[in-house]
Amino acid sequence: MRLLSILILSLTCLLKPAYGPDTDTPANRICGKWESSEKNLVVEVYPYKNTFRAKMIRFTGGVSKAQPMESITDKKNPDPALRNRKVLGMDVVENLVYNPKSDSWENGRIYEIQSGKTWSAAAYLENENTLKVKGYWKVKLLGKTMTFHRL
Repeated sequence: MRLLSILILSLTCLLKPAYGPDTDTPANRICGKWESSEKNLVVEVYPYKNTFRAKMIRFTGGVSKAQPMESITDKKNPDPALRNRKVLGMDVVENLVYNPKSDSWENGRIYEIQSGKTWSAAAYLENENTLKVKGYWKVKLLGKTMTFHRL
């Protein structure tokens, strides 16, 4: 009987992706791929140390609609040394920390490619398939909220 339990546990561990989030914890419900409601941006939210980040995996918001997303660079970055880096694969949200009391992710930073500006960020799940991300400056009430849908 003990051998059967060990075998089942071993198979369960093998079948669970090693890189995937532990969705059993409330904080990790934010992890996964999300598409903006405008359908011009897809990000992948992933855990990083004790925080969460989001990297850009698809972006069609360049100056020219004909410009391939692989060639879009961070040309508005305030640091001239970073203006030639590709935006595809870049972290655009960092340092989100889960707050169990409010069931939200707070104290993060969001980078806006179009302007080169970094804002404070917070996020919450409206439901399991709808993510709201707010970028703001000093006061949450004065920010802009983006809606994402789980892919």
